[in-house]
Amino acid sequence: MLRYVAQRLLLLIPVLFGVSLFVFLVLHLFTADPAAMMLGQHATAEQVEALRKQLGLNDPIYMQFWRFLTDMLQGDFGRSLMTRAPVMEEILNRLPATIELALASIIIASAVGITVGVISAVKQYSIFDYLSMIGALAGVSMPIFWLGLMLIILFSVTLGWLPVSGRTDIGLDPATITNFYIIDSLLTRDWDALVAALRHLALPAIALASYSTAIIARMTRSTMLEVIRQDYIRTARAKGLGERIVVYRHALRNALIPVVTVIGLQMGQLLGGAVLTETVFSWPGIGSLLINAIMAGDYPLVQGSVIIIATTYVVVNLVVDVLYSYLDPRIHYS
Repeated sequence: MLRYVAQRLLLLIPVLFGVSLFVFLVLHLFTADPAAMMLGQHATAEQVEALRKQLGLNDPIYMQFWRFLTDMLQGDFGRSLMTRAPVMEEILNRLPATIELALASIIIASAVGITVGVISAVKQYSIFDYLSMIGALAGVSMPIFWLGLMLIILFSVTLGWLPVSGRTDIGLDPATITNFYIIDSLLTRDWDALVAALRHLALPAIALASYSTAIIARMTRSTMLEVIRQDYIRTARAKGLGERIVVYRHALRNALIPVVTVIGLQMGQLLGGAVLTETVFSWPGIGSLLINAIMAGDYPLVQGSVIIIATTYVVVNLVVDVLYSYLDPRIHYS
């Protein structure tokens, strides 16, 4: 296992190198002059040229990339062209909000998706099965930003049950310990802040979870249908075991192996794909930070955000692979 983990960590090096090279070239070759954008339209050519020299933008592109790569290995992604603050500081301030949103979404998607998938498989061709698969098809087909707007119109504007945007109500920010609002509220026993954080988290988490819920439900149903037809399931039933024990203890555990793969992939996608959701709900995470950086031509901030997202995606996939051995002892790594 340790050897396998070490091999996967080594594979992280070429992946991140390729991502950083691709993002660097795209941003440097196809974006506007950052110096001109920073100074504004009234800046003179001399001022723009002086700033380009100060930022090292006149150096050959391979020198700029080498400088970026060596700094990145030391955890330094440079400074934001918008705020002049360190890029890593900007990302770390926003990353907890995105992780909190992604975790809430994957918990909702896993709980609902697995439950619906199991019931659909056990009650194959029932009304519940047909309705759940129609719902899964709708979840896969609906754009997240459209669903987010519909949720806002229904639950915020029309019913007034939930807030439209942000992470909490004004004046109810919990004491900053981890920058995860729910965890900080629990640690400080600030129940008003906890309720406010959960209310603000509900709509974006549901919108972001819609696609993943549909994928997990369909995968769970498919694998459960395959497993419950196996001989050992018939043997368990012949021994007189209860249907619930047969389904959840014997069938579901083996059916979860491909489902865990899907959940892991969806978690990585949620961390990187929360851009539209965060934009619709004004959620102050790394996705909205990335959008603002792209609009402003802040390529150091874009590079740092993309690399952090790519790193998180690869690490999540590694954790999923390691979990295989606990779900199925027959799996060995070499």
